[in-house]
Amino acid sequence: MLWWQASAMIATRPAKGLQVLVIEDQHDIAANIWDFLERRGYVVDHAADGEQGLASAMNTMVDVIVLDLGLPRLDGLDLCRRLRAAGNNVPILMLTARDTLDDKLRGFAEGADDYLVKPFAMTELEARIKALHRRQPPQADQTLRVGSLSYNPTSMIATREGQSFVLTVAQSRILTTLMTLSPGVVSHDRLLRAVWGDGGGDRAALHTHVYALRGQIDRGFPSPLLHTVHGIGYRLAEPV
Repeated sequence: MLWWQASAMIATRPAKGLQVLVIEDQHDIAANIWDFLERRGYVVDHAADGEQGLASAMNTMVDVIVLDLGLPRLDGLDLCRRLRAAGNNVPILMLTARDTLDDKLRGFAEGADDYLVKPFAMTELEARIKALHRRQPPQADQTLRVGSLSYNPTSMIATREGQSFVLTVAQSRILTTLMTLSPGVVSHDRLLRAVWGDGGGDRAALHTHVYALRGQIDRGFPSPLLHTVHGIGYRLAEPV
């Protein structure tokens, strides 16, 4: 059996280990990722094109998706957009050879949570996967509220005036931090740590995630809740 056909053997998978879906059309790269992660206890599945990857992501429970942007049949950005439009908030780590800020920001705008530029070290890939899968500790009251906005970090669904929004992992971590510390100002550095831990991410990426989050919770409402504090960070609060 070829290694990329191993997804048919789902019944033989171990019960433990993070489930990682690798959507990558270059078989040598996918094989290296598969081998490295599997030897470290991860459960890995693979799709070699965008359409197959989208179907796998929609029909399989996975913990993290490793997504190449340059895919045949369905581009990685389109795949990401369709996945988010369907309400799927699985963490997405995008792989790109396009080492420009605009390309990275486009990926974030479509719903990716983090990125790696090719070529990359496998240890860095694993660190990013772990950071994306990191979960906030349970809270006594899971529902956070600021003004007309309520948010449940477990379901990752925000609600404002009867409208509900499914957030990505990055958006969830930003909103949870802002709501927990509301009405205080939260610095860029604190939000960067909340999303990516002590490594990964940058202010441009953070700003893009905040822009997308603002589009979810503020667009179409008379009063914004998410405010920019120039040069410092952001705050979530009812208008004064």
